[in-house]
Amino acid sequence: MKTITSRDNAQYKDLVKLAGSQQARRKAGRTLLDGVHLCQSYLQLRGLPEQCVVSESALHNPEVMDIVGQLEAQRGHVLALPDALYNGISQVEHGVGVLFLIDTPEHTVSEPLSVSAVLLDGVQDPGNVGSILRSAAAAGIKQVYCSSGTAFCWSPKVLRAAMGAHFVLDIFENVDLSALIGATRVPTLATSGYAAQRLYDIDLRQPVAWIFGHEGQGVADDLLSQATHKVVIPHLGQVESLNVAACAAVCFFEQVRQNQS
Repeated sequence: MKTITSRDNAQYKDLVKLAGSQQARRKAGRTLLDGVHLCQSYLQLRGLPEQCVVSESALHNPEVMDIVGQLEAQRGHVLALPDALYNGISQVEHGVGVLFLIDTPEHTVSEPLSVSAVLLDGVQDPGNVGSILRSAAAAGIKQVYCSSGTAFCWSPKVLRAAMGAHFVLDIFENVDLSALIGATRVPTLATSGYAAQRLYDIDLRQPVAWIFGHEGQGVADDLLSQATHKVVIPHLGQVESLNVAACAAVCFFEQVRQNQS
């Protein structure tokens, strides 16, 4: 285990930049996973991180020491920081004091869609994006495609909201969704409050690509026109519509229900 005690240390300065700037994370192609749950999930599902960073006070925490022990047994890199320095890079309030530095996974579209997937068209709220990823993973969906206007999936807020879903998904970013839809081998379903066809009247016992749009504007008109089906979720009461993350969860688990019935 290595220890850094100076704010002027070059390695520490790099961590501060990554923690504070999405631009720096994108440029470096690296991401910070902050918190015990994310670190445990990554270790279990993806393996060793580039580096584990812990606060000195966290070295008394059994969960953190279990993570450190696993890493050291596999010759992983562990960096200890005084609490004051660690707090300069952590974005989790009252956190336990452990984070991983990892290379940001990147995937390139190389073949037409042939399995169930999620397409996010300008979904901008990180909490919504994270919740959609979490629901997709829970429903057994493996692929997520994001337009350039969608929140960066590896940002801290999306990571926290997704609760480890990233590590069981293939996430494609900055995707031309129109081209993807045009070449897909599965039906595409776009949600719209103005659609005439109900979600529950669609046969979902097959792979489908779900299209969800911007929180205020919905799915873009050009993508709506390409969709195989435009569907609405019927609801009671006086609210105008469902939150996009809630809408996605309803859709995914209607597909699960139909495939299990």
